[in-house]
Amino acid sequence: MNTSRRHFLQAAAALGTPFNLSLAGLGALAAQRARAADTSGPYKALVCLFMNGGNDSHNWVVPTDTGGYAEYAGVRRELAWASNRLLPLTSTTQGNGRSFGVPQELQPLQLLYEAGRCAVVANVGPLLRPVTKADFNAGRYLPPKLFSHNDQQSTWQSLQPEGAPSGWGGRMGDLLMAGNQNPSFTAISASGNAVLLTGANVTQYQVSNSGPVSVSALASTSLFGSASAVGALRRTLQTPGSNHFQGEYTRVMQRSIDTSTTLRTAMTATAVPALPTTPIAVASGGSITLSNETLAQQLRNVAQMVASAGSLGMQRQVFMVSIGGFDTHANQMRDQPYLMARVAQSVGWFFTALDGLGLSNNVTLFTASDFGRTLSSNGQGSDHGWGSHHFVAGGAVRGREIYGRLPVTALGTADEVGSGRLLPSTSVTEYAATLGRWMGLSNTELATVLPGLGNFASSDVGFL
Repeated sequence: MNTSRRHFLQAAAALGTPFNLSLAGLGALAAQRARAADTSGPYKALVCLFMNGGNDSHNWVVPTDTGGYAEYAGVRRELAWASNRLLPLTSTTQGNGRSFGVPQELQPLQLLYEAGRCAVVANVGPLLRPVTKADFNAGRYLPPKLFSHNDQQSTWQSLQPEGAPSGWGGRMGDLLMAGNQNPSFTAISASGNAVLLTGANVTQYQVSNSGPVSVSALASTSLFGSASAVGALRRTLQTPGSNHFQGEYTRVMQRSIDTSTTLRTAMTATAVPALPTTPIAVASGGSITLSNETLAQQLRNVAQMVASAGSLGMQRQVFMVSIGGFDTHANQMRDQPYLMARVAQSVGWFFTALDGLGLSNNVTLFTASDFGRTLSSNGQGSDHGWGSHHFVAGGAVRGREIYGRLPVTALGTADEVGSGRLLPSTSVTEYAATLGRWMGLSNTELATVLPGLGNFASSDVGFL
């Protein structure tokens, strides 16, 4: 048992019996044991939008200058976006006559970008330290198990391959939870279990698309056809039993019931707009309906929880939402437009809702994915890559800008390590450090959350 977990259990024992550790007790526990980061000032929340499968970001940020587009179209071939379907992105940092755009399907993100509330972070990927193409060819200093879905999802979220015990969002939560009156709600996943939100002390709280998960049988008037069975179940769930296993199960179940009730009550008291039921046309054809869109449902839940933060006594929270379908080895040009529209329309609605609540400045949403994909086409799609471009949105973002360096979209460059895979120029570690600094973590605390941070020249990419 590691030291932090032993301290956690010892502190829990000091607060009361294993069967009655209340939400207030958890708050005291957090205050006793968490090294508190600076949570003064206004409420802040991070929202990770994870695109499962490996997003082909080469088609999300496209060169629009004559030379750059010609290189892009030449290497992408049938995967190239038509130049007349691109919307412009303003940028002052790329220089050398370069310009960039995004497909029409991403218009809600483009509007946020041009309004100064969204930025692009170029060519991000997991790195142990800065590496060159020569290092890659020699197999030096490389993150383990590159190009593997499970391992790279874990590496993005934890900075370790699959099997990591904690993620950098959870490690942030360990340092931030002392500022929250209800520390159980420090790290919340709307998309199932996520290593990103796992910490030493903080435990991710999972919600469904319809909100907090309840023990449905307790809300029923009958169980297995018997009215008395509901009462028997309730008594069973409240009785510690005669051994430690039963006691621990009862404690965890009762805590789940208590937290579910607390969160549901707070969310019910929060007025958040309903998702639109009117279909939204996709530029390439067809439509999506946000009320049926799982990502939009997840983000609406997050908006409700953000709006409930004041009543719950929350100062810092980390959320995770996700969407799948990005492993586009085939049918990429059929599927990618809808994936783009689903992401962009959901994010656009989310910030419109936060605007109405007066909370846009308090929330930063950032994208992540397993990895980028190859510049080269396999004939129907693209294969597993490395570096990729990402979007960060929110009122605190220094938007209308591209951060980092967008590489030339061509083969045989110093940035391309084979089949069009990009050697990342910005590490996930630097990306995460910028987010953590905005949340109130000091340089020392960032080094704890991100152990390899000292290998990089900067801990602030500049987008916040």
